[in-house]
Amino acid sequence: MADALPITLRAYRSLSASLTPMMPLLINRRLRNGKEDPERIDERRGISAIERPSGPLVWVHGASVGEVLAAAALIERLRASKVRILLTSGTVTSAGIIAKRFPPDIIHQYIPYDSPRYVARFLDHWHPSLALFIESDLWPNMILSAAKRRLPMALINARMSQRSFPRWQRMSKTIAALLGRFEMCLAQSDTDAERFDALGARSVLVTGNLKFDVQAPPGDAAKLDALKGATHGRPIVVASSTHPGEEEIILETHKALTNFFPSLLTVIVPRHAHRGGAIADMVVAAGSRVALRSRADLPGADTDIYVADTMGELGVFYRLTPVVFMGGSLVPHGGQNPIEPAKLGASIVHGPHVFNFTDVYDALDRAGGARQANSSEQLVKQLGQMLGDVAARDAAIDAAKQVVARLGGALDRTLYALEPYLMQLRFEMWGHHA
Repeated sequence: MADALPITLRAYRSLSASLTPMMPLLINRRLRNGKEDPERIDERRGISAIERPSGPLVWVHGASVGEVLAAAALIERLRASKVRILLTSGTVTSAGIIAKRFPPDIIHQYIPYDSPRYVARFLDHWHPSLALFIESDLWPNMILSAAKRRLPMALINARMSQRSFPRWQRMSKTIAALLGRFEMCLAQSDTDAERFDALGARSVLVTGNLKFDVQAPPGDAAKLDALKGATHGRPIVVASSTHPGEEEIILETHKALTNFFPSLLTVIVPRHAHRGGAIADMVVAAGSRVALRSRADLPGADTDIYVADTMGELGVFYRLTPVVFMGGSLVPHGGQNPIEPAKLGASIVHGPHVFNFTDVYDALDRAGGARQANSSEQLVKQLGQMLGDVAARDAAIDAAKQVVARLGGALDRTLYALEPYLMQLRFEMWGHHA
C-alpha cells in the first residue's frame, strides 16, 4: 500500500520521521507560548498515563473547541449505548472545555504530533474499534497508520469551505489518498458533499450540520443574576468571539450608538481570552471607560465597554441580552457559529466574512433571523434597530429559532449512517460480556 502513495505523502512520512528527534524543540517553544499543558505533554508523544478500558472503544477526534462541542450530542448518544469514548483534540482550550462540559468517563487525550513513532505509540496503546474524525482535521501519518491497521474510519460533520477547496484541489492526489482511507464521509451540506466527492472521498452522504443539534451553552444562574443587577435598565449589545481588527470597529459603533442610547453597555467577548488586557488598553486609549471580567469586575454605571475575557461564559452573556454581533465576520476570518445565540433567543448581526458557516448564515439572513452589516455605519444602523425596535427584534429572534429548528436532525442521520459499525461494536460488547 505504501508504494501506491503519492510522492508527497512518501516525502511527508520520511521528513516527519527524520524530524522526530527535533520535536522537543517545538514542544518547548509551544510550552513557553502557553500552547501546551506541561502536565500532559507526554500525550503529544503518544504516551498515556491512562489505561485503555476493556471492550470496544470509539475514538472521536476534533481539532479544537468548535469541533468537539459539535460532537457533544453524538458522544452522549454513543455513551448511552454503553460504548466507551476516547476524545482527542489539539488545543489547551478544548481540554479545559471538555473537563468542564463532558462526563468524567469520557477519556480525553491530546492528539499526538504527527510523527510515525508517536502515532504508532498512540494506536498501540488505545487500539480503537472505530474512529470518527470531525470536519476536516486530517493528519497524514495518523490516517495512513490507522488505515494500515484496518481501523474503520469515518469523516463526520465534514465541511470544506469555499476558501479551502481550491487549495485542496491543487493537492488532489495527496488529498484523495487520505480521504480514500475513510470508509465514509458524512457531509454538512450538498455543497460540502460535492467538494468531498470531487476530492476523492468514498461513500459521501449529506447528513447535515451536527452543530444545529448541540444544546445551547449553559449559563451560571448566579453569575447571570449578578450581571443583570449590575446592568439593570441599560440597553446591552454583546459582541461575541471577536478577532483582532474588529474591536476598533465595535468601539466606533458603540460611540455612535450612544447618541441614540446614552446608557448603552457594549460587552466584548474576545475569541481568545488572553487578548483582554490589550483590548482594554485600546478602549482606554480611545477615551472610553472599561471593566475587565478576568479581574472579577462587574460593569459599573459608568462602564462603556465590558471586556469578558474569560472562558466558557458565552452562555451567560447570550442570556443577558437579545442583541448579539457575531465576530470573526468583519475581518476575513470566516465568522463564528451563530447557532448558539439563535437557540438562546438572540437577534443576530454579522459582517460580510462568514464563509466558515455560509449555509447557516444564508438561511438565517433569508429568513430575517440575522442581518449583515458591511461597515461601521451599517453596524450602527442594524444594531440600533435591534435595540430600539422591539417588534423587529422579536421577529428576528423567532425567525432565527425557526431556522435552527428546521435545520436540525443531523444527529439522527449521522447515527443512522454509522449504524452498521455500531452494530458490530454491540456484537463485540456482547461477546466481551458473555
